[in-house]
Amino acid sequence: MSGLTLRNVIKRYGDVQVMHGVDLDIEHGEFVVFVGPSGCGKSTLLRMIAGLEEISDGTVAIGDKVVNDVAASKRGVAMVFQTYALYPHMTVYKNMAFGLKQAKTDPAEIDRRVQGAAEILQLGSYLDRSPRNLSGGQRQRVAIGRAIVRDPEVFLFDEPLSNLDAALRVQTRLEIARLHERLGNTMIYVTHDQVEAMTLADKIVVLRDGRIEQVGSPIELYERPANAFVAQFIGSPKMNFFSATDLAENAVNGLGKAVPANQQVGLRPENMIETDAANAVVEGRLELVENLGEYALVHLVTASGVEFIAKTEKPPMAKKGETIGFKVKPELAHYFDTDTGLRA
Repeated sequence: MSGLTLRNVIKRYGDVQVMHGVDLDIEHGEFVVFVGPSGCGKSTLLRMIAGLEEISDGTVAIGDKVVNDVAASKRGVAMVFQTYALYPHMTVYKNMAFGLKQAKTDPAEIDRRVQGAAEILQLGSYLDRSPRNLSGGQRQRVAIGRAIVRDPEVFLFDEPLSNLDAALRVQTRLEIARLHERLGNTMIYVTHDQVEAMTLADKIVVLRDGRIEQVGSPIELYERPANAFVAQFIGSPKMNFFSATDLAENAVNGLGKAVPANQQVGLRPENMIETDAANAVVEGRLELVENLGEYALVHLVTASGVEFIAKTEKPPMAKKGETIGFKVKPELAHYFDTDTGLRA
């Protein structure tokens, strides 16, 4: 197992700079997730680590070796792509063995590795099948198996679950988590889905516009987001934001402090509790209720026109158009500078 170090990593396409001096330390054996909106640079960063994109400036080191000028095939990494990229005319066994055959690995060693990977991924009964006779989840497991047999120091996953339906995404996500626990290799995983990030990661790296916004454990990012962007990106539904003028008349009592004019308060939907007007921190006119059985998402709008969501155990008794008040424990409120977005 090897860790990975990025120092002032920059990527330019001509005169356009897309990665802006990324610094990151990944310990050996960690499961690290790069997360962020489309176009934030997470896949570009992963491809630079893999050696599929040239680094314009800075250094990438795997273990204690700088690999900037090392070919992708020599870096000791294996990558699993969003598309399965399996050879349709080959069996599962031959797909998994292909890279090793190209490297002229001993046939007995190839068989040992393929059989071992098939056992880990529960593919033993599918080795003689062709990819067209497999489900999407099984094909993705074959792609992961092809990476496992290379015995890499670092696994790289580029949105591997995007092409799967909801049920298969959950199942394959669990399989990847078990795989990491069993192998113990360093794994770097790219996704735009913050739920995947929260459930898989030892460490999350939140990216925006080619820069790292925050690095930390899932619970750190959830409980103490460094800025308003991270606060809204981590958590589903996203955090609600209110200025002082959006809050209820008695909000200062419920929050335990007044919200300064240069700050906004962030309240997570799951922390908002329905209450009467006298105790309300924020009030809103009921617009829509999504009754999901296990909980309800209540969509409201304040008198000042700010839309927000409350996540409640049961749908409210109020009718559409009526006003509902919500309180929150003061320690669960987050404050951010209005201009910079930084945590106050």
